[in-house]
Amino acid sequence: MTHPAVHKTVTGLRAAIAGWRAAGEKVALVPTMGALHAGHVSLVEIARQHARRVVVSVFVNPTQFSADEDFSRYPRDFDRDLAMLAEAGADAVFHPDAAEMYPEGFATTVSLAGPATAGLEDRFRPTHFQGVATVVAKLLIQSAPDVAVFGEKDYQQLAVIRRMARDLDLPVAIVGAPIVREKDGLAMSSRNVYLDERQRKFSGTLYMAMEWAARRVGEGDDPVVALRESAASICADGFQIDYIELRDAATLAPAEPGRREGLRVLVAARMGKTRLIDNIAVPVSVKKG
Repeated sequence: MTHPAVHKTVTGLRAAIAGWRAAGEKVALVPTMGALHAGHVSLVEIARQHARRVVVSVFVNPTQFSADEDFSRYPRDFDRDLAMLAEAGADAVFHPDAAEMYPEGFATTVSLAGPATAGLEDRFRPTHFQGVATVVAKLLIQSAPDVAVFGEKDYQQLAVIRRMARDLDLPVAIVGAPIVREKDGLAMSSRNVYLDERQRKFSGTLYMAMEWAARRVGEGDDPVVALRESAASICADGFQIDYIELRDAATLAPAEPGRREGLRVLVAARMGKTRLIDNIAVPVSVKKG
């Protein structure tokens, strides 16, 4: 098994990509913050379906963490990440340090509205999407991929990146990848390692309650009641809810009364010190009975 080439500088990354371009090969980018799991591997597999060459970035981006968040303790194990990416068939890994991404005097950020101000994650992490959009814009410019793949677990982030790519005329197709889940439905996340044994036992409730609410909305039940009862179920198992919302899947605007198609249920909740987010599409079906 051959390990992918590791590039720590933009210059090195661009040189490698230029060689692929000269050979007429398409390039896909999978941005990550490391601490990889099966969900990330699925992104590489999807990227491989779209391009001959796959670059994975591994960079814990400091600008998307607020002062009270977990930047310093965010899990990091680059050797393990590299072994997983070799197994997944990645061609190159971009692993810069903070000074490479944000050199002295760095003073430019991306200003956002639209999905970034939908009143979901932005209510609780007001500077988060500016940091995400800025680093993703840099990665897209640095690697100039044909395709970039992002997981649907961070659904608002995916909407923000799609909007940014359209608004800035970036010549890249943004592909959303389905959420990969544990057996009990918990969405795979690098932060799941923070859950202790008891917390992990009950964390599957988040998915079950969210899925139940989505199914009820799809059958035509009152969404206010469905979301309220789902929230009660989540809290009963030890979560503190930041939000559980029904939104337009494309724009993230609040769902219009009576509408059932093209909707998404999004949830964020805390179990102890660990904050989990998830979402699910509303399946439209005929109401039973």
